Amino acid sequence: MIRKLSPLILPITTFLVAWVLLPRIPLIPPEKQVLLTSAPYLLIAVGMALSFHFRRGRVFMVLTLIAFCYGLCASRLAGLTGPDTPDAWLIFRAITVLLPFNLLLCSLMQEKGVFTKAGKMRLLFFGFQVFALWLSLRNSQQGLWMTLTQKLVDWPFLNQLQVPQEALIMFLVAISIALCRTITRQSPIDGGMFGCTIAAFAFLNWLWVPLMPATLAATAALILVIAVIQDSHNMAFRDDLTKLPSRRALNELLPCLGSTYTIAMVDVDHFKGFNDDYGHDVGDQVLKMIASKMMAISGRGRPFRYGGEEFTIIFPGKGMQDAFPHLEQLRTTIEEYQMYLRDSDRPKDDGRGKSRRANKRPDRFVSVTISIGMAEASPRQSSDEVLKSADVALYKAKNRGRNQICRAN
Repeated sequence: MIRKLSPLILPITTFLVAWVLLPRIPLIPPEKQVLLTSAPYLLIAVGMALSFHFRRGRVFMVLTLIAFCYGLCASRLAGLTGPDTPDAWLIFRAITVLLPFNLLLCSLMQEKGVFTKAGKMRLLFFGFQVFALWLSLRNSQQGLWMTLTQKLVDWPFLNQLQVPQEALIMFLVAISIALCRTITRQSPIDGGMFGCTIAAFAFLNWLWVPLMPATLAATAALILVIAVIQDSHNMAFRDDLTKLPSRRALNELLPCLGSTYTIAMVDVDHFKGFNDDYGHDVGDQVLKMIASKMMAISGRGRPFRYGGEEFTIIFPGKGMQDAFPHLEQLRTTIEEYQMYLRDSDRPKDDGRGKSRRANKRPDRFVSVTISIGMAEASPRQSSDEVLKSADVALYKAKNRGRNQICRAN
């Protein structure tokens, strides 16, 4: 669960730090407060450049949305203490509809890039909304926004919020979707969408408090900047299929291991034949299953995907004698695990899926085994040489019949 929630740590921490600092912001000297009001634009520009470079269309659209809403508030609502004029009321109500509505859409969207056909259509749709807002401002048409922001229920708690109840519902749905997608996909971008949506809600609810909009808009943009950086780091250092750290991450770690450690090389037995018999989709299921077992290995072992059906596990601070029981437990766990072969037409509903699996023939279940070679640090060997020794021990285990652990000489 900690691993699944890890993409939420930085967005939540960023928002909480900003929230803690909010009471201190009025103490900033007036000449420096100008820098604060410009901070959202700077962070939005950085975020848009990063999202364009890494083709993160959802982030690009959300940053465009934040830039528009913050710029409109800064230019048309500056100095006001509330929606005291007809124009201010209309702008505020329109933003409380457009901001959560588009955040909800972005939380539902699949990634389609920035200036692809789908990306252009999304930006065009947002441009249409801006045009509709401009028309309503020009003609002072308040009826539409009044209809979209009318009170649904008379609850004292909800009456204290500046945000209309319809907007609150959209915010809650967008936050829930981003949270679910973050947990299921472990995606930093979805974690950033989660944190950004919370910051956007706070932005609207405290819009009339001096310097609060600038702080919260900058916070929302910063959360997305961090999310894109995190996501690009994962692309470089994390395997997309198994979600394990990649060989590149392993190569970064090896020179930093110190003087005591054990390296284990793990290989899936008869994996080529398994792929030939069941297909590559089932082979991918096997690799993901084994990766999930490796993530839960005891003894502070750190698993990596080395390449193909090979994996590496590092035990920092442990010799082979200490690491062996943890590897043996892993080998036994995988050997005893009965993996159900999923059909391409399997139902999406979990209840129907369980009922269907209960009626399946036993031959729909398969098991796999692994072979492991292990080597420990030596003053005479570099970390790369220890890795090669573990690889030699792995081939010794395979030549001796597989499904066993062999130690390097």
